[in-house]
Amino acid sequence: MAAAKRSALSKLGTPGKVAVGFFMLLLPLAGYFTIFHSEIQAEINAAQNTNTKLKGDLEQAKAAEIEYQKDVQELAERERNKRELMKVLPARKETPAFLSSLQNVANLVGVELEAWTPQEEVPEEFYARIPMQLELTGSFHQVAKFMYNVGQLERIINMENISIALDTKATEDNQSGKEIPLKVKVLATAFYAITETAEPDGPGSRRRRERQ
Repeated sequence: MAAAKRSALSKLGTPGKVAVGFFMLLLPLAGYFTIFHSEIQAEINAAQNTNTKLKGDLEQAKAAEIEYQKDVQELAERERNKRELMKVLPARKETPAFLSSLQNVANLVGVELEAWTPQEEVPEEFYARIPMQLELTGSFHQVAKFMYNVGQLERIINMENISIALDTKATEDNQSGKEIPLKVKVLATAFYAITETAEPDGPGSRRRRERQ
């Protein structure tokens, strides 16, 4: 068989022998190129798969970041709403602050706050009433401004059971025709939210009823 191949090669001319030699040289190169190309293609495919996975992970991370920012904004909004609610309906009695706000309004409009008497707390299901009987003196316009400005305070304060009478002594002494002062009695009622940590313990409170 080998002799036959040599005999066949011997019949080829020089160009044929060169072509055969060149072909034999290309065979290992072609094999090497095929193997090398296959490895490169595998690496490219792996890199593409990795890139696709990283893009997917990046998209998921961006989506998670968006949801996180939404949660942060929602939490901040809830905190703002909570702070605003605490101004309107605090979680504690804050009786000194309640009285101070009334006194500030009285000073602002020129009303004289002569007396204040805290009344018994009245618990409800979700909040409690803090009544305070007030006695004040001022002109009609001053008293009207006082009632209006109290209604403009951030904290909810109801003004009820209003009793108005002329200041008899001031009426007798009035010789200049100035506006006669009024003696006013009014029940000012503030509120606070009942929570686990700030719940009234008066005679009618829920906690006392539960212990009975």
